[in-house]
Amino acid sequence: MELQYQQEYIKNSRGIQLFTCRWLPLSSPKALVFLCHGYGMECGDFMKGCGTKLASYGYAVFGIDYEGHGRSMGERCYINKFDDIVTDCCNYFKSIADKDEYRKKKRFLYGESMGGAVALLAHIKEANFWHGAVLVAPMCKISEKVKPHPVVISILTKVEDVIPRWKIVPTKDVIDATFKDPVKRDKIRGNKLIYQDKPRLKTALELLRTSMALQQNLTQQVTFPFFVLHGEADSVTDPQVSKALYDEASSEDKTIKLYPGMWHGLTAGETDQNIDIVFGDIISWLDKRSDNEHCRWKMHSAM
Repeated sequence: MELQYQQEYIKNSRGIQLFTCRWLPLSSPKALVFLCHGYGMECGDFMKGCGTKLASYGYAVFGIDYEGHGRSMGERCYINKFDDIVTDCCNYFKSIADKDEYRKKKRFLYGESMGGAVALLAHIKEANFWHGAVLVAPMCKISEKVKPHPVVISILTKVEDVIPRWKIVPTKDVIDATFKDPVKRDKIRGNKLIYQDKPRLKTALELLRTSMALQQNLTQQVTFPFFVLHGEADSVTDPQVSKALYDEASSEDKTIKLYPGMWHGLTAGETDQNIDIVFGDIISWLDKRSDNEHCRWKMHSAM
């Protein structure tokens, strides 16, 4: 199926120029899908496979690089307030959904890793606006395996206002731990738009606080339909965290799928065959929840 790719820059409420992109089917879309990328990642190149795959099955797909990420302006991968990211995404996504040609379309969030937290917080911010979300290995709760000791958190918190931008947070090589296929891993490492340095102090603390806050809100405030996917061999975010989201969320329509042997990068770092399996599950879930008038679409129509 032929697709249309577009990109443009917008300004957020703080005057920062942000990169946005979209993949569109040439006919009227089944529904709208809004991409929330992971920590240090970007949409235009890294999530191109996801955007083109979903668009080829009839979805209008929209992405935005967070401030300081990818092609957007701002200090590289510095997150002063996590809520700024959520607000920027919500404002952009709503500006798209409010267009005349899209107002009657269902709206789905798609979040990978840290983007899963962005998607969940966007839902909590405006619960009735979204029709559901696909959450791929989401960062929504701190695993007991990696939770920092309270003393460590206390020490880092005391110096965050003094050295907020310092790249001093020790961490393993995320790319090595995320992407299983060595060829795909090398290609991703060659993407200079992806942040590959140590996390900045303030950024790390914001991610920690966001995860802890989400953990407290899973039961009461996560109510929309969602599909959470996780590789059982993921060493970046714990699959047990996705199980906790599934068990604790109040949503009546919720689905979980764990993939034996797969790593964190389900949609970009596995073999082509495994990636096709994952996207097959995602598209099947979306199709069942999109507008009835488009149920006649068949998955083979995009081949």
